[in-house]
Amino acid sequence: METLLGILKDDERDLIREVEAERMELLDEDELLALHKRVRRSRKKHTKNYRRSAAAGVADEGARGTARPRHGKAAQRAEIFEEALSRVSNRLAVVAQETYEALKTERLERAQAGKSTGPDSSGLPTSGGVGSGRTASHQTSAGAKKAQASSQAANAQRQAKRDSK
Repeated sequence: METLLGILKDDERDLIREVEAERMELLDEDELLALHKRVRRSRKKHTKNYRRSAAAGVADEGARGTARPRHGKAAQRAEIFEEALSRVSNRLAVVAQETYEALKTERLERAQAGKSTGPDSSGLPTSGGVGSGRTASHQTSAGAKKAQASSQAANAQRQAKRDSK
């Protein structure tokens, strides 16, 4: 892959360097997500450029296979970013799994210590909860009435169709 980096621009080469394993080890999950987004955007750009240029050559050549070799650099750029995206995705999956395991362990420890953030085990409502404890009533705006009537009509049609069988 090092030999192919010569076809990339400086900023693209910098992005590929960020995908090196040593550099990705230093990133947390949010930073990896941002890197993933940037690499995916570059991959999409180069893939789109390659496909467009190859599609333009199909009319001249008469087939996609014969039009492809003319656009070798564009295809190579797309392939470089495809591989980079794969690396970032794999690292992101590892970090996400580690985060999941840490959160799971923390929650289990809190639950066992009786400091769970879940509902009270006594079944009685707790004071200081959110809201008044009542469910929201139906909206009475014109749009809400129309949506409700439309939903009822669709349900009635569906039921009539079933009944007629």
